[in-house]
Amino acid sequence: MTDNPAGLVVADDVAHALAEGGAVVALESTIFSNLGLPAPANAEALARCKQAVLDQGAVPAVTAILDGRPHVGLTADEEKRVLHGTRKVAERDLAVARAQGWDVGVTTVSASVALAHAAGISVFATGGIGGVHRGSEVTGDISADLDAIANHPIVTVSAGAKAFLDLPRTLEYLETVGVPVLGWQHDWFPAFYTRSSGLPVPHRVDDEQVVCDVLRFRTRPSTGVLLTVPIPVADEIPEAHIDAVLAAALESSTAAGITGPAVTPYVLERIEKETDGRSIPANLALARNNATIAARIATTLAATAG
Repeated sequence: MTDNPAGLVVADDVAHALAEGGAVVALESTIFSNLGLPAPANAEALARCKQAVLDQGAVPAVTAILDGRPHVGLTADEEKRVLHGTRKVAERDLAVARAQGWDVGVTTVSASVALAHAAGISVFATGGIGGVHRGSEVTGDISADLDAIANHPIVTVSAGAKAFLDLPRTLEYLETVGVPVLGWQHDWFPAFYTRSSGLPVPHRVDDEQVVCDVLRFRTRPSTGVLLTVPIPVADEIPEAHIDAVLAAALESSTAAGITGPAVTPYVLERIEKETDGRSIPANLALARNNATIAARIATTLAATAG
């Protein structure tokens, strides 16, 4: 492990790859913790995503806070600590986590994008991003993920946004802040468990080089790119089924007075129960698929850098 000027602890394999101009893919750690998936699915997700990145010739770099230090890339022992993590870290929390010396903090999309940028990584893979919540016109609840994507020059690869969000407003917000939204070999904005939300994706792309060029040619140097990848066909949950489950879960969370960051784990837990566990294989499949595509983007970006 090495420290860089930003105070990051960067794993040796990640530091070496970056120094040599190699391909690296950052990964969030929330999905690999108890807050993302129940054991042992969280460990399986970690193993699958890391292997998917390695299979494409890139280096995986899981981000997390450990003993008050931000890490980019983890050892096997550090990964075990993350699997049991129960404290989420968004970008706004990074400074607090360092100042207070948090034992284990699992990083959300916003924190992971920020740490990836600080380490010099240009590609990040996740499951689904946060976005504008339903009822935001009253609550003002908009995920910090969107601001992070808009303010760090990273390609974020995801299966769209989480399906229980206000997806039309999420796309509108991304347009307002100037984030190019791309659809990977697909014409529709995916909704996590389903391949299409019914909303057209602003721009379809069919190969890795175009994604890399969009990142290079953006007019705002600090702005990132969102590449949306639909869940594999075989793993999709039927839209009618998931819509009914989501409606019930959101109604229940509202009745229970659950708001803000607590909504996501609550709704995901309800979805798991109401789909008889089918959401877990879907999560595993889309996360691995996203990691594969992200690694392909990273290797292309590395090969054409300069």
